[in-house]
Amino acid sequence: RRLVFAAAVGEQGKRLLGREFDASLGIAGHVLRTGRPDNVADVRQNPDFFEGIDEQSDFTTRGLIAAPMIFQEEKLGVVEVLNPLDREQFDENDLKLLGIFANLAASAARNAKAHDILRKENLALRGTVLGGVEVVGRSRAVQEMLRLADRVAPTHSTVLLLGETGTGKEVLAKYIHRQSPRRDKPFIAVNCAALPETLLESELFGHEKGAFTGAVSQHIGRFELADQGTLLLDEIGDLSASIQVKLLRLIQEKTFNRIGGTRTITSNVRIIAATNRDLQEAITEGTFREDLYYRLNVFPIRLAPLRERREDIPLLIDHFVRQASAELGLPLRKPSPEVVQLLTAYDWPGNIRELANVLERAVLLTESEIILPQHLPPEIKQGGREPRKGVRGLRESERAMIVQALKDTGWNQTQAARLLGISRDNLRYRLKKYNITRKDTE
Repeated sequence: RRLVFAAAVGEQGKRLLGREFDASLGIAGHVLRTGRPDNVADVRQNPDFFEGIDEQSDFTTRGLIAAPMIFQEEKLGVVEVLNPLDREQFDENDLKLLGIFANLAASAARNAKAHDILRKENLALRGTVLGGVEVVGRSRAVQEMLRLADRVAPTHSTVLLLGETGTGKEVLAKYIHRQSPRRDKPFIAVNCAALPETLLESELFGHEKGAFTGAVSQHIGRFELADQGTLLLDEIGDLSASIQVKLLRLIQEKTFNRIGGTRTITSNVRIIAATNRDLQEAITEGTFREDLYYRLNVFPIRLAPLRERREDIPLLIDHFVRQASAELGLPLRKPSPEVVQLLTAYDWPGNIRELANVLERAVLLTESEIILPQHLPPEIKQGGREPRKGVRGLRESERAMIVQALKDTGWNQTQAARLLGISRDNLRYRLKKYNITRKDTE
């Protein structure tokens, strides 16, 4: 066990805040072990005195009184008072008064901890209450994905979900959590690409009051909120180098510090990482740590894009039409056979998420019970027909723009996607669509 300075007064005392030392050391350690208060007139004559604390604080301790903080037989800490101002040493009345204060402090500390635990649980559960998680599909790709998920779910292993944007990585992460021993604890998802570096670090690890401009109060990070539960780190490939270092430490040691804090916090959290990037390519580019990759890549699961599991599209259509009709408070709509055919033939660069959005829009647009082709976006209605000359020219222009962006960035697909104002997955889809290779940029 270790003791940590949770509170200290005076200029020298501030230097000790957050400092830790072994509970077997010092007079405080002796008081904690025995559970009895102590009055030490001259610390230099006491064999338990630990000089290291004075050295760290640049303070000279002459005498002290110390009392254990005990609540319902649980030893929580120690309260010490050093160097009486108006006399040579403390007396027994001082020690009794400190004992009363220590008992009150122990009760307050335990109540505060219980309140803090409840607050964390409420924060964690506010947006993460999981109902039944439904994975729709009967294709071989879905069956293999679920087989792997069922295999790893009962363990505490780190999982890496690999797949394009919109393939359902968060749904699968929730499925794994629901099948795990942590099912009754929080499930929290963080999109690592949605926030700038400084805000993301605070969101993940938390910060202390005054840690930086605008930090007007303490903020509890997601790793702390997800303690004993599951944390999904989506878009893990977008983490900055500094956050990668802190994440690596957390995975290895299960400890971290809030921004601006010195207290070491322990977090027993299961990490499920997800990405649409090629992390091995990112390692080659020098944007992702190889040691972190191996820590995350304990149990990888690939999620197939929708174009590789077209046999599931009719099932997904039925699922999303029913879901949209219910959520929008509309009578149940039914897609026409032609609509099902068009949706099944489409390549879906945005995958399941795009399909869900298209069907929600169609449910809103139709005024009858049947969803018709006219309720679908133009690119889907066009289907596989030969493009008109003007459309072909537009596609040639788009291909040329993509090639130029890749030339300007030295085939760095992440930077090229940013130049073009599209996602990396969208860029990769267009690379395949237009058959663009590295040779085209040389």
